[in-house]
Amino acid sequence: MSGSPAVVMRLVASAYSVAEKAGAIVRKVLHSGELGIVEKTGANDLQTLADRLAQQSICASLSRRFPKITIIGEEELPDEEVQEDLIENGQAEEILQKTCPAEYSGLTEEELVVWVDPLDGTKEYTEDPHTRLHSASRGLHLPTVAQISLKGSNTSQPHSKALWLLDNVTVLIGIAYGGKAIAGVINQPFYNYQLGAGAALGRTMWGMPGLGAFGFQLQEVPGDKRIVTTTRSHSNKLVTDCVDAMEPHEVIRVGGAGNKIIQLVEGKASAYVFASPGCKKWDTCAPEAILHAVGGKLTDIHGNAYRYDANVKHMNSAGVLAALRNHEYYVNRVPQSVLQALKSH
Repeated sequence: MSGSPAVVMRLVASAYSVAEKAGAIVRKVLHSGELGIVEKTGANDLQTLADRLAQQSICASLSRRFPKITIIGEEELPDEEVQEDLIENGQAEEILQKTCPAEYSGLTEEELVVWVDPLDGTKEYTEDPHTRLHSASRGLHLPTVAQISLKGSNTSQPHSKALWLLDNVTVLIGIAYGGKAIAGVINQPFYNYQLGAGAALGRTMWGMPGLGAFGFQLQEVPGDKRIVTTTRSHSNKLVTDCVDAMEPHEVIRVGGAGNKIIQLVEGKASAYVFASPGCKKWDTCAPEAILHAVGGKLTDIHGNAYRYDANVKHMNSAGVLAALRNHEYYVNRVPQSVLQALKSH
């Protein structure tokens, strides 16, 4: 590619570095033990100091480099000067060297909308036993798997489900054009934390339809198994009825929309089924782009695509249905009662 990289590639490259910075902030706040938790609308809708600082870092860093893009973040924060140490100026070189898909090569800043969830899985972030440990001791002493005498971290097992909640936490930066999610970056701040004190924490993945997805090993659940991942903390009869209708061999209940899409692309789950409002555009934009980049599909419960224009309502009011393969199978099994209860947008 001749000349300088396309605007969208520069934006993705910046988002990658910014997501890594945000992940480091999330870890640092946990390490300090001072989470600064406030309830937004209730006990299931929390905000921490990590949410606030990570969003300030992401939005200020991106808007400084790309002043004409529209950025929509989950947290409503006061307009104030952002500390200079929260600003990230880096850009991932390996992304800048990729060839931009032709359909996006001429896009301008004004045409792009960025959807930001600075900490997806806040509830899990505050509830993980290690978080409570840090709050009490002001120190980050993650026990090793051996010390806990638990093999692996299979979230379908009740003990490990209670134990390894920090895995659910992600930083999400999605990029949209013309209402479609065209690129996404996901940082997992605590990836590898089960390995104990010596482990290198965190990873970042990104993807763009037409280019591919990077930072993870794409795997699929064997074709003869249906494993459904769904909400850990926002269940109700509609959610349960819809999951049951899929006739799953196994159901995994975990936190975070970003985390559930990671499960799909890493072969831990076949479908993400959430028949309820509650998920927002900043929860699904980045994960949808990565899922679509590897041939998967994310829609509402009716099978209709969500739009990510700057002026759309933030709530995904008709639920979420996502799969790496055979999306149509799951759409066709959604009960009529669920379809009637969750009107499509």
